[in-house]
Amino acid sequence: MSVRIFNSLSRQVESFVPLVPGRVGLYVCGMTIYDLCHVGHARMMMSFDVVQRWLRASGLMVSYVRNITDIDDKIIRRAVERGITIRELTDEMTEAMHQDIGALGIQPPDHEPRATQYVPQMLDMIAKLEGKGLAYQADGGDVNYAVRKFQGYGKLSGKSLDQLRAGERELNGAGAKAADGKHDPLDFVLWKAAKPEEPQDAKYESPYGAGRPGWHIECSAMACSLLGEQFDIHGGGLDLQFPHHENEIAQSEGASGKRFVNYWMHNGFLNVDNEKMSKSLGNFFTIRDVLKSYDGETVRFFMLRTHYRSPFNYSDAGLDDARQGLRRLYTALGTVPDVPAVQIDWSHPQAARFKAAMDEDFTTPIAVAVLFDLAAEVNRSASVEAAGLLKALAGILGLLQQPPQVYLQGGAEAGGLDAATIDALISARAEAKKAKDFAKSDRIRDELAGQGIVLKDGPQGTTWVKA
Repeated sequence: MSVRIFNSLSRQVESFVPLVPGRVGLYVCGMTIYDLCHVGHARMMMSFDVVQRWLRASGLMVSYVRNITDIDDKIIRRAVERGITIRELTDEMTEAMHQDIGALGIQPPDHEPRATQYVPQMLDMIAKLEGKGLAYQADGGDVNYAVRKFQGYGKLSGKSLDQLRAGERELNGAGAKAADGKHDPLDFVLWKAAKPEEPQDAKYESPYGAGRPGWHIECSAMACSLLGEQFDIHGGGLDLQFPHHENEIAQSEGASGKRFVNYWMHNGFLNVDNEKMSKSLGNFFTIRDVLKSYDGETVRFFMLRTHYRSPFNYSDAGLDDARQGLRRLYTALGTVPDVPAVQIDWSHPQAARFKAAMDEDFTTPIAVAVLFDLAAEVNRSASVEAAGLLKALAGILGLLQQPPQVYLQGGAEAGGLDAATIDALISARAEAKKAKDFAKSDRIRDELAGQGIVLKDGPQGTTWVKA
């Protein structure tokens, strides 16, 4: 394999060697599904959409798992507030997520397990941990993981137990005691005992009494059930590295005695106009908010221009620039009628540059630069070969697969004119020009321009695009 991946565990770029030649197991922590997805969620799912696309393009058979967390405190609280069942809430929000990320061209995973489908597997894992002395039931009924009994805790995040304990004392005071019957403040919950005020559909039966799983055990159980006790790649946002992914390692390796994951990947944080996105700051955007003003492919292109590990800065100015850049690529494709579907020749210099960039930890900004170089070649020479390669390489990134005219005319209705009305005005302008009524011809052109419609006269007649 020529693919190299930055492994958060080793903190360096490593050659990717699958456990089973030709096959890849990829698990990504998905959504806690109590509300609409925001642009930070989109950034994470986009990052790993590109990863799985490139692994498949490299000839690997990928088993891609991205879970749904459909039971937790926020979900329970929201369902109670709305007066609906937990399942009604999570079904509604899951459908909304599928619509929103589908508009961004994010492909569905091969498996999308819901946490509530894997409660028996979670309980089996908890029992194994208890049998090995790594889990205990507290007086209040919760089952906790005994962090200090697992050798190597902190290896993913680079945090030692002493540093974590010191940080906990600083946060809660030097004399702070473990809460909720924990043996140590660093211990985390595997099974939460049910509370009397919680709705019945938030409670599951277990050997430890009624309750529900903790967040961390959910991902361990789903990943191991679908991909095995050891698999290739685990991904998620940088905010999950600690404690969520650290705890997954402790649980999974504690239960199996095997190395859990070979390569850990984390995408960078998202900011809005260089500030952290926050509802309190008023700079919080759902995917639906953004799609009211920008088409999904523009949002996708905007995100792909930043490397997945780098901080991503969301701004309207950045989106506007991305829209113009994407239009330049589609405009170049539009100069070649009937761009053919081509088999990529990876020895072609531009294809080789694209491959080298993607092989080196999925460096999409360089891959996008290759697309612009090919577009420039198409504009210079109207090369069918260059246009075909441009479309094929862009397709790997989920770009440039619409007919150019369809994309360039997209959103015309937002200006108050539909395509039929525009075509009728173009015909009226042509008749005016034929009758040498140039004042009327110019008036129609200016009227359309005022609605954001740009006319292009050519040998085959007049076409139009959205400005």
